[in-house]
Order: sequence, then C-alpha cells, then structure tokens
Amino acid sequence: MRKIIVIPALLLLSVLIVSFLAVPALVDGHLNQTRHLGPYTVSERAHALHARLLAADLHADSLVWGRDLLAHGTRGHVDVPRLIEGGVALQVFDVFTKTPWNVDIDRTEDRGDAVTLFALTQGWAPKTWTSLKERAVYQARRLHRMAALSGGRLRVVRRGADLSGYLERRAHDPGMVAGLLSLEGAHVLEGDARNVAVMDQAGYRMIGLAHFFDNEVAGSAHGVSKGGLTPLGREVVGRMEERKILVDLAHASEKTIDDVLAMAKRPVVVSPTGVKGTCDNNRNLSDEQLRRIAGTGGVVGIGFWPTAVCGDDARAIARAIRHAVDVAGVDHVGLGSDFDGAVTTPFDAAGLPVLTEALLGEGFAEDEVARIMGGNVMRVLQQTLP
Repeated sequence: MRKIIVIPALLLLSVLIVSFLAVPALVDGHLNQTRHLGPYTVSERAHALHARLLAADLHADSLVWGRDLLAHGTRGHVDVPRLIEGGVALQVFDVFTKTPWNVDIDRTEDRGDAVTLFALTQGWAPKTWTSLKERAVYQARRLHRMAALSGGRLRVVRRGADLSGYLERRAHDPGMVAGLLSLEGAHVLEGDARNVAVMDQAGYRMIGLAHFFDNEVAGSAHGVSKGGLTPLGREVVGRMEERKILVDLAHASEKTIDDVLAMAKRPVVVSPTGVKGTCDNNRNLSDEQLRRIAGTGGVVGIGFWPTAVCGDDARAIARAIRHAVDVAGVDHVGLGSDFDGAVTTPFDAAGLPVLTEALLGEGFAEDEVARIMGGNVMRVLQQTLP
C-alpha cells in the first residue's frame, strides 16, 4: 500500500520539478519572438557595406533567460554565433534585476517581481533570491564565464584598452564579438550609493537609473509619481561619473532626464528608446530631449520593436532613425535593439544587415550608415571608458 502511494507521489514530484525548470525556456520562447527568421538576403551594396562597418548595439537582455550564449540558439534573438553571423562587433548585455508582473508604459506600480522566478527556476545562487545587487553580480559572472569558455569568440570589454585591443584583433579576425555589461534600473543599488563601486568591480559600464517603476534613485517614465532625481540619485550620478560609468536615461521620467542633463559632465546615452516624432507615446523621446542629449556628446539607441517605432519591419526602424538624425545630428544616433527584452523584433541578431539595407533605402550615405550602425557608439565608448 505504501509503494502504491509513494510511486505516484514521486512521479508527480518529478513532473512538477521538470515543469518548474522549463518555465524560463517557455517564457523566453513566448516573449522573445522574431517576425522573420533567416536566412536573410540583402543587396550586394548593403552586404559589402555591412562587412566593412563596426556594428554595435546598445541593448540586449539576453543574460537573464539562462541560455548558453555560446551555442546557436533556437529561441530568442541573441547568441554569439548569431552576433558573429550578423556582423555585430559589440553587443551591450543589459541586466534587469527586478520587474513587476504587470508592466504598463503609462503607469506601473512596484508590485511583484518576475525575476525572482527566474532566479529560482534557473538555479541561481541562493543569495540572488532576495538581493538585487547579488543578481547583478551573478549575471556579470555568467558573461565572464562564457567569455572564458568561448575560445576567443566573446571578449568582455571593461576598459578603453580592452576595446582598443579587441578592435585591433577583430580587424584581422571578424569571427568574434565584444560584450559590455549594463544595468537596467538603479534599484540594483539597494538604496546605497556605495554599491556603485560594487557594480564597477563586477564590470558594469552603463547603468540605467530607472526601469518600469519609480525607485529610491529616480522617477520612471512609467512609474506612479514620475519624479526626478532624489538626493540619493544625485549622489549616484556623481559617483557613476567619477568611476566613468555611463548614465543611461532609458525609461527615465521627464523630470529625471531634466535633472541628469542639468548636472551631467560626461556624455549620456538612452537605450533602448524610440522618438515621439514617428511614434508618440510615453515610452519615447521628444525632439527637445533628443537635442539636449546630443548636447552632452551622447548617443540615442533606437529600438527595434513596435512600441518604439510604430511598425514591425526594418523600414519603421529606419524612419525613426531618420527623424532622430534630423533632430539630433547623425553623430548622436545608434542602435538599441532591445533584443531578448520580451519583445517581437523584425529580425534577430543575424539579420542586422537588413537594417543596413533599410538605412540605405532611407537615403543615408554610406559613411552615415556606418556611424549609425556602430561608429557613434564606438566613439562614445572610446571617449568614456576608463
């Protein structure tokens, strides 16, 4: 009788464990979709140009889903083989450490946390289950481990010398990609400005001040109060600039953007984002904000998903980039795909030449395309990395 009870119980437990562990893959496959899968074909002109330029993308959320980024994946948008296939020279790997279950671009309350589920189901270190700071450190270590196992295909950039050395090697061997770490939301600091140093030591070179909800540092464009920098936030920005960590104003409220631009002494970036000029919603930047961000010497990274560009193809992305260039100047616009950010994109990382073709179709000269596709991001990093 005891065996009759125990065996079904063990089977049920096994099914529950397998189902629990499958959650990240199921969610990843459902949320991170590609409208048109490769192989991708472009004109000879676009192909030749794309092979010459240094493509750089300011935003991909690929680390959180637990994939082996060294293997060619069957879900999501980014892994090292697809980055190399798409000619991506540098990919910013962004880490979000907390996100409410129900997010809305107009109003999101700080309730619930989906990342806790990812931490549990993927077997993250127990200290990550309750600490946002430890989640960031853990994800940084994952990227460094993958780089160590990549055979030179993935190199993590932390300093200017890293970037210069990598670019010299890549000039002779394009079969490699550089990764740079970024954080989405300063709630990762857990209310302590001293934790900027912890993020610096972990290898993070960009920090977004807010994500989908207001935090102790800054107001979010999607939050409840939508306030500006708090006193702690001003201290955080100062410490970031001292340590040469770029401030990312993606998701920041209007007041936060104003406060940061009033005190910034270094270039700032915004990624991922769209522009109100082609897609007017609370997620995107106004023309005045574009001009002021360009005034710092920074770069705005245009996203690839419908909320950012009000379209579902490369032409919509190119139109948004055209507007941003017309307002901010061609030296201050780049790419901020939001690959693997719970969005549907027209193509994955392997399909980036499709955007080169769309930019040519939008009337950009080849040298302008090269700056937009990555040259501007490389310039800012060369100017700002320690």
